[in-house]
Amino acid sequence: MGGMNVPPAPSADVMNVFDRGLVRRRRDRAAARFHEHDFLVREIADRLADRLADVKRSFATALDLGCHTGQMAEALRHCPDLRTLVQADLSPQMAGCASGLRVAADEEFLPFAAGRFDLITSCLSLHWVNDLPGALVQIRHALKPDGLFLGAILGGDTLFELRGSLMEAELDATGGVSPRLSPVADLRDAGGLLQRAGFALPVIDSDVLTVTYPDALALMRDLRGMGETNAVHVRPRAMARRDVLVGAAARYAARHAGPDGRISATFQVIYLTGWAPHQSQQRPLRPGSAGRRLADALGTSELPAGDKAAPRRGSEGPQ
Repeated sequence: MGGMNVPPAPSADVMNVFDRGLVRRRRDRAAARFHEHDFLVREIADRLADRLADVKRSFATALDLGCHTGQMAEALRHCPDLRTLVQADLSPQMAGCASGLRVAADEEFLPFAAGRFDLITSCLSLHWVNDLPGALVQIRHALKPDGLFLGAILGGDTLFELRGSLMEAELDATGGVSPRLSPVADLRDAGGLLQRAGFALPVIDSDVLTVTYPDALALMRDLRGMGETNAVHVRPRAMARRDVLVGAAARYAARHAGPDGRISATFQVIYLTGWAPHQSQQRPLRPGSAGRRLADALGTSELPAGDKAAPRRGSEGPQ
């Protein structure tokens, strides 16, 4: 994929929240039957492709970072100008199940030359990265000037029902609480992350998807099938006690079941859009450089600071 001109690796003082080796092994185990549990990845891949279709640009070379077993590639199959798509995943087994050009690669140590891609996508993978700002810097580095990054990660409201039910059940059964679910990103921080990584014209927004299951245990099985179970370093090494799981399932059903008895599970998805800087891109005007006064544009009079405006004709003050 060209020379190895890559940014410096993440520094040793980066907080290692996630056990990346465990993330890889769980994705390896999930790969063979991932097609049975990939509904969320497929849905978000389609939504990312829809967003890309609204961009009036052509993208000849692209990287799908965290490709799973090829769901994003399938969503991009109708992209008319895309000639080369590289699919990369932390899990060799996941990448091996994709078709086309693929490679096992760690999002925290990207093996791609600077300015290699017109487009980089990432569908529900970067929330497992310890150094997300550093990964975003490497993504921007791998883009050509005016190249586009389009990503989706899980947000902080994801699985709030399961988190609360497990926490209360464990507290009731053991008198304490263990980190049973992995932390996820906060929507308020996402825009700052893109700016910190040097992206231009950053845009952040989110969707909330609600999925129903027969019960909480079915949801947990699906999370295992996705390779999305807890991988924090400080997680309990033993499986949750049976009484904790049963208690959590009962609390979940009591609070979040519909009339049909099925429980609701929330997935918040945060979308990140940013461009590698280029001189042709729009830039905010310097203060005082506007060619027309705002008062003229609004058809009103400009008052010195501190002066009170006269009430409009026909208007009344507070009663």
